[in-house]
Amino acid sequence: MNRLAAHEAAGFARKYQFRGGKVRRVQLRYRRGGVTQVVFDLLVQSSGRGSGEAAARPVRLRLLLHQVAEFRFQMRPHLPRRIIEEARFGYWNGLFYLMLDASGLEPGEQAKVHDYRASEVYAAGRELYWQEQPARQPNASAAETASPPAADGTPPSTPEKAPPEPSPGTSPLAPPTAE
Repeated sequence: MNRLAAHEAAGFARKYQFRGGKVRRVQLRYRRGGVTQVVFDLLVQSSGRGSGEAAARPVRLRLLLHQVAEFRFQMRPHLPRRIIEEARFGYWNGLFYLMLDASGLEPGEQAKVHDYRASEVYAAGRELYWQEQPARQPNASAAETASPPAADGTPPSTPEKAPPEPSPGTSPLAPPTAE
């Protein structure tokens, strides 16, 4: 995973289009010594800025906050459950702050620590790591994703299903009985 430095937070927020993205998973990890990690698996759009791309493309993005000092994940009935309203990143007093809803802020307004703490979905930790996950192939069957094609380019063969096992106490040669 790539470690994000404090001075890179604003540029990182512009690298991806978080608004309208999806929260795929939020995971809390409690480690030895009282160390807590929060992992966000997101589906966002790349902005195409600085990467030489002509258009935005979907990206599976994993964010990991390490040595988490505070977090809050709250579900309210009127808020969307998986859609990212807006992501904000900040760095104060040695902590990276990340929130995935900025409903109380005006467009362009700089979020402060109290704005993060008032958020429904936020976490703050000493270190922030990120990684783009490999994209999944759309409409790929399980057999196609499980094994790569053969060296000659032919697709992998799907194994045939084995006949069901006979139930205990019956002969495998006896015809099934109607019940």
